[in-house]
Amino acid sequence: MIEPGQMLKRARERLNLRYRDVEEASRGIASRHGSEEYTVGLSRLADIENKGTTPSLYRLYSLCAIYRLDFTDVLSWYGVTLDGLLRDSSEAQLNQTHLVGFEPSAEASIPLPSLSLENIDIHKNTFLSHVAQQWGEIPLASIRQLDLKRYRYGFVGTEDWAMYPIIPPGAFVQIDESKKNIIHEGWGNEFERPVYFLEHRSRYYCRWCSENGEEIILEPHPSSHVIPEIFRYPSEVDIIGQVVGVAKRMDLGKRRHTHS
Repeated sequence: MIEPGQMLKRARERLNLRYRDVEEASRGIASRHGSEEYTVGLSRLADIENKGTTPSLYRLYSLCAIYRLDFTDVLSWYGVTLDGLLRDSSEAQLNQTHLVGFEPSAEASIPLPSLSLENIDIHKNTFLSHVAQQWGEIPLASIRQLDLKRYRYGFVGTEDWAMYPIIPPGAFVQIDESKKNIIHEGWGNEFERPVYFLEHRSRYYCRWCSENGEEIILEPHPSSHVIPEIFRYPSEVDIIGQVVGVAKRMDLGKRRHTHS
């Protein structure tokens, strides 16, 4: 395989740029950004091309700008592919419930725990809270038909048992930001009762909700033995949206016993 430094060299040569041309162009970029970190000096450029020196993010940005290269593509030359960002984040389990702060590319995929679909109507997954679908490992391009501009995604922390057993720790949830109003009736059982993803200044919550005047009550599942929490609303907590899809683990029996 061609070394990334050599690929950058070829890009420079195709544009008939000398080392001095690149240095001068990078100084202009550094000036606009107010940081010398963007400057690619003559000796540094020679090391990048001929010695395999890895450029800093700032210098790589400058080279991409000067050579008209896609930054993501050049990162892949150095073995960094952003398609794996969501997958790797799912492997790095966090105790706290949190939002996913990036949008995966069409080529990305993520391994999601499967769930037996016996006695579950999968046709209602998109619209009913807490109905899990057997996603397994799928291309996220398939999820794009659900409109990623409308939905956000979050992870329930590995130590967040508040909605167990409906939404267990480590679940991957889909959030509809257009559904922020708290619904107080209309569900037939606890599996149909809307669950909301909320943001507090110190953490995120995944809970049932009810209102009492200017207060919002975050209600956990009774089986979780987690205590309800009350905040002033909307001054202390913000509803991000309603959870409309869940992928969850099914092997939490021993962990739950230990937790209890």
